[in-house]
Amino acid sequence: MTPDSSILIAGAGTFGLSTSYHLAKAGYKNITVLEKSPTIPSHLSAGNDLNKILRAEYEDAFYTELALQAMREWKDNGLFAPHYHETGYLLCTSAAAPEKSKRTLAKSLSSVSSHPAFQGGEGQGGHKIICPINTRDDIRAVAPALDGPMQGWTGYLNRFAGYAHAADALRAMHAACCALGGVTFRLGDGVTALVYSNGDDAQPKGVCIGARTASGAVHTADVVVLALGAALGTVLGGPHGVGRHVAARAWSVGHVQLSEDEASRLRRIPVTYARDLGFFFEPDARTRLLKVCPAGAGYTNFVSGEEGREEETAPVSVSVPPEDSGWIPARDEAMIRRLLRETLPALADRPIVDKKLCWCADTADTDYIIDFVPGKGRVVVVSGDSGHAFKMLPVVGNWVKDVLEKGRQDIPRWRWKEGQDAGGDVSWRVGESIDIKDVKETVRG
Repeated sequence: MTPDSSILIAGAGTFGLSTSYHLAKAGYKNITVLEKSPTIPSHLSAGNDLNKILRAEYEDAFYTELALQAMREWKDNGLFAPHYHETGYLLCTSAAAPEKSKRTLAKSLSSVSSHPAFQGGEGQGGHKIICPINTRDDIRAVAPALDGPMQGWTGYLNRFAGYAHAADALRAMHAACCALGGVTFRLGDGVTALVYSNGDDAQPKGVCIGARTASGAVHTADVVVLALGAALGTVLGGPHGVGRHVAARAWSVGHVQLSEDEASRLRRIPVTYARDLGFFFEPDARTRLLKVCPAGAGYTNFVSGEEGREEETAPVSVSVPPEDSGWIPARDEAMIRRLLRETLPALADRPIVDKKLCWCADTADTDYIIDFVPGKGRVVVVSGDSGHAFKMLPVVGNWVKDVLEKGRQDIPRWRWKEGQDAGGDVSWRVGESIDIKDVKETVRG
């Protein structure tokens, strides 16, 4: 691949924008991004959100190192630093937490406690970066605004962590792509299918030569990058596509509207995450919305295959986002209220507003996929958000560029995989995944 190669990127979410940015920064001049949404940030992107947690805790040291790379960019790179808020990360389990949650937290604490990046230095205000939480007084010392009972909560505070204003970061990366040049964004007309050579072109029969959009337009390119997030199965379904290894999976998101005084009182609280209950952030400075999310293993939306395959083949069940995601299940609203009663009881009975299901692409092993698709020619999939990818916004595009330039994926865990069902027993998730069709009680609006 050369700087003059034509590169077609389907999707302008976290992965698509980061890939565009790193290619443009490296001097590539013929990049076209196709996005279904008429605006960026895309309303379909999981990254189009008030905030996302930025932290380096992982059970797996491989991802801890990658997260630390990304965190350095969030802190020091002028493109990302304005959107990073180092409020700290209060990670705990409640008194009623299952043992699985406690084991997961212990592994997270071990991953940072033993790492040099968290040793020998001090966080904001001269405090230690990692602060154990063993009593209610420990919580009061690091987060006095949390005035709920929180009895029996244990864990730790990580001061080298916080959150990004996610939508603002995506806007900034889009603007950076436009400023660099070489990137053309075509909005409001998303990819619906790949286009293959019929053997009369310069390519052998069956090799991908581009993509077709909803309007019927065909865009050809030397390389096609599918960065479609949860919608990947709508384009690359079927028995020779993602099958069940990648599943669209959703988690509930809600918000509480605060007054100016309430928002001011909660300014600079740490991202607070009870592994068994859920998490919330400091209020958004512009809207005074407090984003709060329940814990859980997520929801799928499996279809028969007629709605999620790319060609005339036998139907294969794939999970794809439904049309209507502007609601959350009643059990999740109850979990949100339980979390608030524990931490901010004055808000526990407030209306939950701006409710939605946030869909991402979940892999069976929660590893990313950044690889060429076997049998498709020069088609690269970048997928597998699995609920832990937005923090990688500053760096993931460089990993994609590396694969495009080498023509292969050298990291085994990020290679194309087949035959596994997404949504097994993931060690760091609590509960069981449920298909959205099996959720009987819902709360809309």
